[in-house]
Order: sequence, then structure tokens, then C-alpha cells
Amino acid sequence: MRPQPLIAVRDVEASSLWYQRLLGCTSAHGGREYERLVSNGTLILQLHAFDAEHHHGRIGDPDKQPYGNGVLLWFEVDNFDAVMARAEKMGAEVYLARHRNPGPGHWECWFRDPDGYVVVVASPDGSAE
Repeated sequence: MRPQPLIAVRDVEASSLWYQRLLGCTSAHGGREYERLVSNGTLILQLHAFDAEHHHGRIGDPDKQPYGNGVLLWFEVDNFDAVMARAEKMGAEVYLARHRNPGPGHWECWFRDPDGYVVVVASPDGSAE
């Protein structure tokens, strides 16, 4: 099993660029209505425009906010310090500053993406012992 999260966003292209800059991932689709973001050939996130209906109808209601209430988009990265440097350079909004999570013994930093979704970047478990 492989998770393939999909979130609805206001501007697929802008969100795609934000995630690519922060996570160092790449586009595997591109477009104004739908995007697939990959890392090392593995799908990590899908972005879908609120107003694109395709074969399934609308995904979410853009008038109901906050988007993703209760959902964290969590990414474990091998290059935590590099992600933190990119986040600072791009001026990413920090929701919860870099800290050590004592449970898994890793570093975390929580951000808000352009639509307000909470995005957590974490180093591998045990890496902050």
C-alpha cells in the first residue's frame, strides 16, 4: 500500500511551485486543474483545483474554511536542514517552529501552505537523539 494524498487548492500551479520549492520534489503532470508531485519517482502529493469537476464532480467547497481542518500533511525528509534552508529562503509561513519531538526523537517544523493547510516536515525517527 502507498498513500497518495490529494488536496483541493485555489491555484494548482502556485501550490505546485510552493511544494516543489519547499520539499525539492518535481512535477509529474502540471496544469491549472491537477498536479502530481513526485520525489525520487514516487508520488507524494496530488493537487486538484476546487472548481475542476472532471469525471467525479467538485473536490471540496472553496467557501468552507479552514481547508484541511484536522489534517496534517506530514513529510519525512532525509535532508531536513536543506528543507529548512529552502523554507527560510522562500519565506514560508511557520506554524510551529523547528523543535525536537521527544517521542520519535526527530526534528519537526510545521508550516502553512498557500491555502492554509498545515504541512509538517520531519527528519527520520531517531535522528535528533
